[in-house]
Amino acid sequence: MFKLSVCLLTFNSARLLEEVLPPLLQVADEIVIVDSGSSDRTLEICQRFNLTLHHHSYSMHGAQMNYAISLATHDWVLCMDSDEILDDRVVDYILALKAEKDPEIDLAWRLPRYWYVLGQPVRTLYPVSSPDYPVRLFNRTQAQFNDRPVDDKVVGQIRCIKMPGHVRHDTFYSLHEVFQKLNGYTTRLVKYQNIKPSIGRGVISAIGAFFKWYLFSGAWRYGKVGVVTGLYATFYSFLKYFKSWYAQSDRMPLMKEETHKSRVSD
Repeated sequence: MFKLSVCLLTFNSARLLEEVLPPLLQVADEIVIVDSGSSDRTLEICQRFNLTLHHHSYSMHGAQMNYAISLATHDWVLCMDSDEILDDRVVDYILALKAEKDPEIDLAWRLPRYWYVLGQPVRTLYPVSSPDYPVRLFNRTQAQFNDRPVDDKVVGQIRCIKMPGHVRHDTFYSLHEVFQKLNGYTTRLVKYQNIKPSIGRGVISAIGAFFKWYLFSGAWRYGKVGVVTGLYATFYSFLKYFKSWYAQSDRMPLMKEETHKSRVSD
């Protein structure tokens, strides 16, 4: 039987935390909670469950999760976000897994994660389909999260197995959060990745995203939630190119001025 550290990231997570924690407490030998500055009832709820928060400034999701992993006592870790809720089948599977002999350290498990937007299940949310199967249970000596600014994942010398069950990923619970995350994700993408600055490419990409993620995916069948997921894909596809173009246009006058100064000094 191996010991399991659950690593949980929080930030203003009071909305779901009382549903998230009980199943995690069933499978965890310890819970490491890393909070990035909550101002709601997150701390109060954790204290009620006799859990301690570690405070750490947020840069990117992968880096934050790796920090939580570094605080764990045990090498086997289950990495969770505070909008993900394990069902009984996942809990039972993990408990049965722990009751067996120690697994080979290069094994890892994928959670069956089903996406919810505005409280309703969805089939697609750009750039993933639901369910998706992120690697979340692994031995930290063999793997860790990469440093991608958006859609990071676990990488390492591992062999992956899918768990049965249902993990409710209750994301985007309001329109405000939809647009807030849309803005944050695209800003980080432009900042940390080489996105070609082009409004034309952005328009073409947005049109393609609308057809693929709203019409062809069948999102149009799901009323307001389908419209939200379709527009999210469309705006995301456009904004990453537009923000790159805008950032480059801001840099161009400065570059010209520096070039002129250099020529004058020569």
